[in-house]
Amino acid sequence: MSSLHTIEKLLKEYQSTLDQYNNLVAASFSGQSLFEYNEILFSAHSCAIEGNSFTVNDTKELKEHGLNLKLHNKSMIEAFEILDHFKAFEYLFNNLDLPLTEKLLIDAHKLLTDHTIQYTKGYAPGEYTKTRMAAGDTIFPDHETSIANIPVLLEQTQEAIDKKIVHPIEIAAKFHKYFIYLHPFPDGNGRLGRLMSNFILAKAGQPIIIIRADQKEQYIDALKCSHKHNDLSVISSFFINTSIHRMKDEMLQASQSPAQNKPQKNKSNGMKFVF
Repeated sequence: MSSLHTIEKLLKEYQSTLDQYNNLVAASFSGQSLFEYNEILFSAHSCAIEGNSFTVNDTKELKEHGLNLKLHNKSMIEAFEILDHFKAFEYLFNNLDLPLTEKLLIDAHKLLTDHTIQYTKGYAPGEYTKTRMAAGDTIFPDHETSIANIPVLLEQTQEAIDKKIVHPIEIAAKFHKYFIYLHPFPDGNGRLGRLMSNFILAKAGQPIIIIRADQKEQYIDALKCSHKHNDLSVISSFFINTSIHRMKDEMLQASQSPAQNKPQKNKSNGMKFVF
C-alpha cells in the first residue's frame, strides 16, 4: 500500500474516531475544564520528553498552587519550565485568531523560556541561536540559513491552513518536522514545535496531540525517518496514530464504571458497589 493510501486510510479512521470522541468525551466537559485538562496533560508530557521529572499529578499540583507548592526532589528550574509552558500555552490557545508569523513564534518562545534560558543557555528569551545546533546524535543545518527560512516556513504553513487543501493534522505534522530540523533557538525547540503544531490543530477545531513521555523514542524515530528518507508520511502517520490512540483511550476511560467491577443494579439505591 502506498504512503498516500495509508494516510487516506488513517484519516478516515481519525475522522470516525473524532466524531465519537466529540460526542462521548469533549461534549461532556465545559470549555474551561477541557482547556485546563489539556493544558496540564500536554505541559507535563511535553516537558517530560525534554527530561523534566514532573509527573502529570505534580504538574496539576503546580498549576493549582504555583510556587507555593512544596517541591520534593524537584528543581526550581523544572518548576519554572512548566510554569512558563503554561503561559505559552495560554497565550497561543487564547489567541487562535492570530496568524502564524515570526512575531507570534518569538513571543511564544519568550514566554516558554522566560525563567530558564538565561540560566541554562545564557541567551535571552526569544533570541535565535548564534551557533550551529545539535541534539543527541543529530547535527542540524547551518543556523543562519535555518533562521532565514523561519518566516518562509510560517508563511507557507499559514497559506496551507488558509487554502484547506491538506488535512490540518498533516499540516501540523509537516510543520513540526520542518521546524525541528530548522532548530532556530538555543533551547525550547521541541516544546515550542509541539505547541505550534497544536496551535495549528486548535485553529482548525481539531483536538490537540499529546505525545506521551513514554513515546519519546518512537517520536524521535519518526522525525529522523521522515528526514532521512524525505518522507513526510512517516511523521504524519505518527501524529494521526497518536491522536487516534489518545481519543480511543479517553473514550474507554469515559465509558468505564466508577467501580472496579461492573456494579449491579439495586432496586432501592441504584448502583450496588462491591468492596
